[in-house]
This record gives sequence, structure tokens and C-alpha cells, in this order.
Amino acid sequence: MKLIFTWWNRQTLGTFFKTLFFGNLVGKDEYGNKYYESKKNERWVIYANKIEPTQITSKWYLWMHHTTDKIPDKEENKKYSWQKEHLENRTGTKNSYRPIKIRKNSIKKKYDTWK
Repeated sequence: MKLIFTWWNRQTLGTFFKTLFFGNLVGKDEYGNKYYESKKNERWVIYANKIEPTQITSKWYLWMHHTTDKIPDKEENKKYSWQKEHLENRTGTKNSYRPIKIRKNSIKKKYDTWK
């Protein structure tokens, strides 16, 4: 029932039928997102859990936006030791980045207030 009336539960009814009739599964990433392509060269993604576009890694992003036609392989995703793993946008969560100076109770005033 949620699939019919809401888009935030993975996909809409229209996307479901489009995937069922016209979509060819191209690949899957480490987050479980599935990538599809149609014969008309349309590309889309079905998210595994919540709909969060920042979960798409850079290689899949290039494929989704027709920058490259090469489908990313898991062997290609090997990174150098200095590269970090891809993370989704954490803004607004408890895991968001906060500089040391802005953390709770760590702000010190450079002046004294009048009393």
C-alpha cells in the first residue's frame, strides 16, 4: 500500500512498472542500490533502504549522468591507502562534522561581558 501512494519508500508505482517492463539490471553497489538501464539509454537507481542520493559513489554517479558508459566493477573500486571510503551526506545527524571549537561547551569568549 505504501508503494502506491508514497515515493519515499524506495520507488513509486510508475518506477516499479518501468523497472519491471523496460529495465535491465546493470549492477549493484556496496550499499545494495540497484542500477537499471532501458533500451532508450535511460538510467535510474532503486535505493536499498532510504532514498539518499548521496549514497551513490562517484563511479556510479558518472555512469548515471552519462559521463561514462563503462559500468563500475567491484575490482575497480579498490582504492589507494590514502583514499577514504565513500560516505553519504551526514549533515543534520549526530555524526555530522563539527570542528573542535564549535563542540558543546567548548566556546570560550575573548572578552568579558559587563555586569
